[in-house]
Parts: sequence; C-alpha cells; structure tokens
Amino acid sequence: MDGNEAVDALYHFRDHYFETHDLENAINKQSDVEVQLQLCTEKLQTLQGKLTHLRAKIPYSIDDKASYFMLLGKALNVLPGTHPEAQDYLTKSVKLNPKLGEAWVVLGECYWSKNDIETAKNCFQGALNHSNDKVALRNLSMVLRQIKGGTQEERVTRIEESVDKAKEAVKLDIKDGASWLILGNAYFSLFFVKGQNPSILKQSLSAYTQAERDSVIKCNPDLYFNRASLYKSLQDYELALNGYQRATLLDPSWNEPAASLKGLLDYLTQMRDLTASKGKLKSKKLRSLLSSLSSADLGPYAGGSYKGVGGANVNLSAASISQLSVGQNPEKVLCGKVICSIQSDHSAAFSFCLVDENQFCISVCVFNYSPNWGVKIGDSVAIPEPLIKNINISFQDQTFDFLCVRVESPIVMVVNGKKQSNETQSPAVLAVCAFSD
Repeated sequence: MDGNEAVDALYHFRDHYFETHDLENAINKQSDVEVQLQLCTEKLQTLQGKLTHLRAKIPYSIDDKASYFMLLGKALNVLPGTHPEAQDYLTKSVKLNPKLGEAWVVLGECYWSKNDIETAKNCFQGALNHSNDKVALRNLSMVLRQIKGGTQEERVTRIEESVDKAKEAVKLDIKDGASWLILGNAYFSLFFVKGQNPSILKQSLSAYTQAERDSVIKCNPDLYFNRASLYKSLQDYELALNGYQRATLLDPSWNEPAASLKGLLDYLTQMRDLTASKGKLKSKKLRSLLSSLSSADLGPYAGGSYKGVGGANVNLSAASISQLSVGQNPEKVLCGKVICSIQSDHSAAFSFCLVDENQFCISVCVFNYSPNWGVKIGDSVAIPEPLIKNINISFQDQTFDFLCVRVESPIVMVVNGKKQSNETQSPAVLAVCAFSD
C-alpha cells in the first residue's frame, strides 16, 4: 500500500463508517477514526523510511517531499478542527510544489477551521488556478457565503457566485453527493437574499434529494441539519424535527442539532399551549381587550378592497377565524387583538396569538420583519387573504394540533389601523453552520 492508498483508506473509513457500524456506535466514531489516523500516519512514516533507504544514493525529489507533506497534512485533517501539525506540513507542501492543488485545498480547510475565511478563500482559488477541482469549487462556494460585510448588492453577488461554483462542482462529477449538498445549501441561501422566490427553494430541495442518493452523504449529519432548517422556514415542522433528530443520531458530539431539536419542540409547545389557553388571559381581561375592536382597525382594508400585486383591486370582506379554511383565503381579511407573543431563538418568525371578536384564538407567524418591528399585547392587527397552516404533528411522546396564520411580510398587515411601511420588512438571515457549511 502506497501513501495515497493509506490516506484514501483513512477517509473511506470515516465517510463509510455507518456501512460497517450500527447507528448506536455513532458516539464512538471519532475515537475509531483517531485509531485509524494513528495507523495511517505510522504507515506513511514507514513508507517514508523505506523510500529514504532505497534512495540513499539518489536525491529525494522536491515533488516527492511535497507529496509526502501533503499526505501527512491531509491525514491529520481527517478529524474536525485543525491538528497543530497539519497546517505546517501543508504549508511546506505548497512551498515545495505550488502546483499541488490538493495541498492548497486541504490547507484552505485548515485556515477555514480557524475561521480565517479570506485566507481559506485564497487557498481554494490557488488550487483552481492549477486545476478544475470539485472539492476546491464546493469549498469556495461555502466560504463565499460566509464572507461578512459589504452592501446588500455585494452580498447577493457573492451568494450567486456561490451557486455558480457549486454548479461547476456538480458538473465535474454528477454522482458526488457532497457537491449536490453544497448546491442545495447555496440555493437555500439565495432564497433568503433574492425575494424568497419559491422556485429557488424547490431547486434547493431537489439538490438535497440528489445528495441523499449518495451513500456517503446519506450518513452525513449536515444534510439532515441543513434540510431541517429549510423545512422549519416552511413550517413543515414534523420534517424539521425528524431531520434534527437524524443529525443528532449521526453525530452525538455535535451539539447544534440537539439544541435545535429541543428549541423547536419548546417553541411548538409554547404555540400550542398559548393558543389553547388564549394567552393565559382571564376572561375579564380578554373581554376588555376585545371591547375596543372595531372596523376602524381594518384601516385601508375597511373599504372592502385593496391594491394587490400589479396594482389590481382585490375585494375584501371581514372574516372571523371560524370562517377561514386551511390554505389561502382569498378576498378575506382577518382582524383581531394581540393577546401574547411567543419568544424563541429557534424561529425566523415573529410569533404571537391573535383573538377575534368571537374569542377564537389563532397563532400568527410573521416572517421577514425588521429587528425594530413587532406588535404588543392589546394591538389590533388586520391580515388580508390569510394563509392558514394546519400544524398537526406527533413526535416522540408529544402531539401538536393547532392552526397558524403564516404572513410572509409585515408590510401586508395593518396594525392599529395603520398599514405597515416598507421599513418594517427585512430579509431573513440564514444561520450558516461552520461544521461543514
């Protein structure tokens, strides 16, 4: 076995771990990989010793030394984080042979794990200067989305470039699920910065489906975590919960999926319980709040119509919660009083409970709101053509069954008789997981 075969075997053991081990062994994966890493480095050192002996009379070539240092650095980079010696070996490798693209890629990953995004980007671009490498392309796709700062236009440009790099990686090897996964993540980011076009989200889900066909990526917790975040933004909560749970099982040492799972369960519990209890308000307080509810709270919607997409007039008639159906409710406007808000760091929405004139209660989730926007207890809220979601979930030993109004932007709402301005809207920001993307 030569050096390349030894390192390839190490990565194969890591990436195909669950093909030979039960899911219950996930907690042992890192320690098992550490054992294989030790065996691999010993093989590399043994091979190096043999070559040194055989070539005692022949000078060891610079390219051979560069390859050896690259293999050592790559082997040490098999585990999360950066091994203290890995970066040193890889730096020596690229100095000895600047055209060794794989060394540039792994060196970039070392800098990336230290959150040195700019240097990592330069390394990946350095690799691409010498060859069109799929790993360099998808790594570059990821770091482009992690660069902070700049104008909104510059951020959009970086995300679009990220999508293009991921597409290039897919074209180089259409069967590589890792490239499909990165493309799915790139589309998901693009969805948030380009007006939340549903067709972009469909492309993201399609890429994730392609990624899952790869036996390696099928056991990658990143796929399930990132796709769960997508499902959460769509309020497909059961799929999101299952995804976070799967990611947790595949990597018990990774805390974020477990925290996201617990956070989402806590959020759903709050929505369910506060909707059922009408914000835990006493009847007298509830009647007092509703006594001031009037047609004036409809604001510009009180006239029986409003300007829809393209400036066309849309007829509207007031409807109570009981008169609404699951799905879109055209030509209807819902009006009620805010009775409580639902606080959570695990939802991209501003969430609250609304009670109508008949004391029926429903939860409301408003997306794409600016940091300074919100509603408080006692505010009157009118929502035109409300989209009703039926949240009906059974997960583990818990059941959730309630209705929710999904509002894509606060600018369609009327609060205390006033239409909300464009300043109340802010594009959602996707939290990017640095575990691999």
